[in-house]
Amino acid sequence: MEKDLLHRAYDPEQFRQQGHELVDRLADYLAQMQSEPHLAVLPWQSPEDKLHSWQADFNNSSQTSINQFFDRILMESIHIHHPRYVGHQVAAPAPVAALAGLLSGFLNNGMAVYEMGPASSAIERMVMKQVANKVGYSDSAGGIMTSGGTLANLTALLTARQVKTKNEAWEKGVNEQLAIMVSEEAHYCVDRAVKIMGWGEAGIVRIPVDEMYGMRTDLLQPYFKQAQQEGKKVIAVVASACSTSTGSYDDLAETAHFCQQHNLWLHVDGAHGAAAAFSQKYRSLVKGISQADSITLDFHKMLMTPALTTGLLFKDESHSFTTFAQQASYLLSEEKTDWYNSGKRTLECTKRMMSIQVYALLRTYGWQLWDENVTHLYDLATRFAAVVQQRSDLELALSPQANIVCFRYVPSGISVSQLNALNTQIRQQILEEGKFYIVQTRLKEAIFLRVTLMNPFTTEAVLNDLLDDIARKGEVILIGRT
Repeated sequence: MEKDLLHRAYDPEQFRQQGHELVDRLADYLAQMQSEPHLAVLPWQSPEDKLHSWQADFNNSSQTSINQFFDRILMESIHIHHPRYVGHQVAAPAPVAALAGLLSGFLNNGMAVYEMGPASSAIERMVMKQVANKVGYSDSAGGIMTSGGTLANLTALLTARQVKTKNEAWEKGVNEQLAIMVSEEAHYCVDRAVKIMGWGEAGIVRIPVDEMYGMRTDLLQPYFKQAQQEGKKVIAVVASACSTSTGSYDDLAETAHFCQQHNLWLHVDGAHGAAAAFSQKYRSLVKGISQADSITLDFHKMLMTPALTTGLLFKDESHSFTTFAQQASYLLSEEKTDWYNSGKRTLECTKRMMSIQVYALLRTYGWQLWDENVTHLYDLATRFAAVVQQRSDLELALSPQANIVCFRYVPSGISVSQLNALNTQIRQQILEEGKFYIVQTRLKEAIFLRVTLMNPFTTEAVLNDLLDDIARKGEVILIGRT
């Protein structure tokens, strides 16, 4: 007799067969990405056409196998492991970390309380303690893992609010205008966090940047004084390490000194660039980071782990237990510092076993892997920027500090608005053609093409091809306009 539907869905032998076939497909895919660079990075299709095609697939799903579905996902997704993917700040995950992610998804341990995630809770504790030590914190430091830098930054600011208002905000609400100081180039999620907390636009004191797009620490004092005169209570400064648009690092040591003078919480949004702490060559970029009260670090950016996998570090780990002071007696014990019940310290109740992905990398390859990856990609950005500078038809926005390079195509004899339109059109053509994947950003009203080097298999030859492709497209567009 044929097994009923539920039994078939959990059939071990079917899972074994499908799993073997999928891993074989992924291994072939990885080899293909490394050996066939002519393949499209992004098989472009308009959003509406893509939606219709998947609606049709669902309507006819009984006619295709699950392996055909897996194959189609591989073919139609953006290929982050492709050497010509040089777009957003998302890692090409190392295979062993992806396998740990499969294990996490299958076991589905929620981790709100210890008994729902015993192995992953202990591993998270150990990993975050060791990462805290590597960035320069003492043994009193620690942290938690959470789903993305946006959530980590919000959690850090909620903690800052608790500490600096002596828990009154959680119990009694906010009866005064609280505010943070932050670079005008900071990630938009910092603004979002402030507004989620109900402080409004008045809760954001934006500090101008210098010519390298780093926060002007010389303006912290006058802007702080002005905020006080306006009746605002500034409780924290958020520094970027590094900024999303340009990869620029704020001066963490100077910012920390200012915060210590005024008893302010210092949070470092190091989602992307705090990884420099693991590079012997580039760790000076985060000088002073160990003086921060909290640090956000995305393992799924420079540290080769599948998304979303983020660490939130605290210089004084005890502060992390004050963030969400509430009662849930059916879940949580009365012990306030029970590190093994992560539901007390994160916005998530059910949380993936993300710690095992980081641990799988570290136990397999050690810290040296992160050092090599960060150093290689930062070095490559420096060499790429030098090539851009040598070309008369290109303009470099600024010398890169990280693995982000901003530049634009600049033929002579056209206006700023025409330059913006031209570079936007070049980028759109690159997107739809699919040979490369890059993005763009706006810097002081000018549109720049933006390359982020995330894949260790991206070469200088690939980047030279990209520049030639940009120039060809620009020339064709200009000829078409005349």
